[in-house]
Amino acid sequence: MKHPLEPAAFAEAVAADPNQMERLHTYLALLRRWQSRINLVGPKTLADPWRRHFLDSAQLLPLIPPAVTRLVDLGSGAGFPGLVLAILCDVPVTLVEADQRKCAFLLEAARATTTAVEVLPARIESIAPAHADVVTARALAPLARLIGYAVNWLAPNGICLFLKGRSAADELTEAQKNWKMQVSSVFSRSDDAAMILRIDRIFPRS
Repeated sequence: MKHPLEPAAFAEAVAADPNQMERLHTYLALLRRWQSRINLVGPKTLADPWRRHFLDSAQLLPLIPPAVTRLVDLGSGAGFPGLVLAILCDVPVTLVEADQRKCAFLLEAARATTTAVEVLPARIESIAPAHADVVTARALAPLARLIGYAVNWLAPNGICLFLKGRSAADELTEAQKNWKMQVSSVFSRSDDAAMILRIDRIFPRS
């Protein structure tokens, strides 16, 4: 069993500066307080939050292309990965979340960490999509359904960055029955059984 990742090790791993770390500490403290009232994340994951949530989110940073003008995080939940990415980079981020209580948390976390994000409190299917250069998601839906959501949000030449667990290969096989796409994968830095899927050039199969 791995020892919990320490904040200093996280900061070194992702090159987070002192201001960013202070904001992330504020975020974590708020998450712990709100978790006692609403279920934002799996309770056991808070034994190792810097690995399970912050590193898991921040590992997407090197995969975000330069000159990105908009990133949309679908099913943001407690803000992973979208709010973490907004704190660690200068890309404009939109957080889409249907649960009103989680939206309240996202707004409070953004305020407390002085992070400028847009929070859309609605179901993905009910929102008129705004094209994004990058679409992210974690633990939202099986890949076949997730691509159906994301494709409407992608700008021309946009990419999807999806954090997936041990079922990624099976989900990809299922998704490719209905979608043509270019896929590459990167092993997760936070979970030996997980991976990141980078997907672009998505078209429905006729």
